[in-house]
Amino acid sequence: MGFFRNIFGMFSTHLAMDLGTANTLIYMKGEGIVLNQPSVVAIDNNTGKVIAVGKEAKEYIGRTPPNISAIRPLKDGVIADFDVAKAMIKYFLKVVSNERKISKPRMVVGVPSGITQVEKKAVIDACFQVGIRDVYLMEEPMAASIGAGMPIELPRGNMIIDIGGGTTEVAIISLSAVAYSESLRVAGDELDEAIVRYLQKKHQLAIGVIAAEKIKIEGASAYPIDSLSDFINVVGKDLLTSIPRSIKISKEEVREAVEEPISAILDSVRRALEKLPAEFVSDLNETGMVLTGGGALLKGLDQRIENETGINVIVADDPLVSVTMGCGKALEEMPKYKKVFIN
Repeated sequence: MGFFRNIFGMFSTHLAMDLGTANTLIYMKGEGIVLNQPSVVAIDNNTGKVIAVGKEAKEYIGRTPPNISAIRPLKDGVIADFDVAKAMIKYFLKVVSNERKISKPRMVVGVPSGITQVEKKAVIDACFQVGIRDVYLMEEPMAASIGAGMPIELPRGNMIIDIGGGTTEVAIISLSAVAYSESLRVAGDELDEAIVRYLQKKHQLAIGVIAAEKIKIEGASAYPIDSLSDFINVVGKDLLTSIPRSIKISKEEVREAVEEPISAILDSVRRALEKLPAEFVSDLNETGMVLTGGGALLKGLDQRIENETGINVIVADDPLVSVTMGCGKALEEMPKYKKVFIN
């Protein structure tokens, strides 16, 4: 028995996962990020069989016949559909382990800071059921701070704003602990939905969320920028005639469309500053705050936050992978980071 245990021990490798509403990323100890795929699963409704996962399944959204569903198993950063989430994690682990021998790995998983006990249990159970031996949960703002290289162990305030697909996490970290955090269920998805609603209301044009995401990436901004004379071509379904129609919208209009969710994110930043002790605020005046997550790529957002708070805003080097890299770093140096796990 001991012999087999040693053999498996030799091959056992450990993983870190950012189980995100929009994308799932997996980090492997000693290798770095080995998977980055959309968190989408396509399922045959008649048989319950998984047809596609990740990039391929994302293509199905809004384009499926009645017998197929394209499901995003995470909503607002937490598991909304347990069985589909389990199938997705299992599939991604299979992709990662195909070229490598993995036996009963240990895994660090990034979760939103506002996660409830029931939601925590769902993440842990899903991991156990796909063969993970030990699961360590870590709050996403803490992971993002470590991933962005912030000195979290010092007795001073480090402020992070992590804008993902489902949640915006605003947190202050000091002495390797979260001194203040708020998990706001307004983030990238909400920006896409705001664009869909705007086009329906203002132009009587229906588009899908995937098309809205493309418009957001190409033309959304949080602050008036010089090139706003640019226009974007949008093709959708005319709500009055039900036939395809193409229109041009200005980037100024896209900015107007996303203003409401952006204001909600700014309110969250202001709330954090209001609740902070004076010492922390003076720390931030020196160190600034760090912006991570896909939302950090929104044009002019750093400038807008800076203008409204008077505090310097730094965009992380690779904001899309900050949480994954932070989980990976904690995995690589577990003794150093043992205080940051929340389970």
